Amino acid sequence: MKLSDTDIRLLELLQRDASLTTAELAAEVNLSQSPCWRRIHQMEEAGIIARKVNVLDREKLGMEMVVFTTVRLESTHGEVLETFERAVAEIPEIVECYTVTGSIDYMLKSITRDIRHYERFLRKTLAQLPEVREMHSHIAVTKIKETTELPLATQLE
Repeated sequence: MKLSDTDIRLLELLQRDASLTTAELAAEVNLSQSPCWRRIHQMEEAGIIARKVNVLDREKLGMEMVVFTTVRLESTHGEVLETFERAVAEIPEIVECYTVTGSIDYMLKSITRDIRHYERFLRKTLAQLPEVREMHSHIAVTKIKETTELPLATQLE
């Protein structure tokens, strides 16, 4: 789907606040409501808008720890990777997982209540993952920037 400047503006608005009404969105992008709704619906159908969610404040919910963990596996054969990835997908504390290049295999982002919770999580969950050879934890100290917004205007030119 080819995105127009209006589509990009709609996406920027929606990723900041998905609760905006079609009327509010239409007014912001100088459209009437029906064409605005059609554009949004087309982007949903195309999978560009994957889902609508509420972003929670983890700190207000008592989840103080953000930890980035690098993981190196014993081997990187297909079944080993698939088994590890299936296991990671089932762990609620792991909110992001990426394969990466270089001397490590995965980068995990985990969120836990506090350092004690992280230690229990590390010992009883992370260390028990299949084929883990080596792990290194990096505790986030200060949040400088955190966003769910994609840089649409700079990427889709």
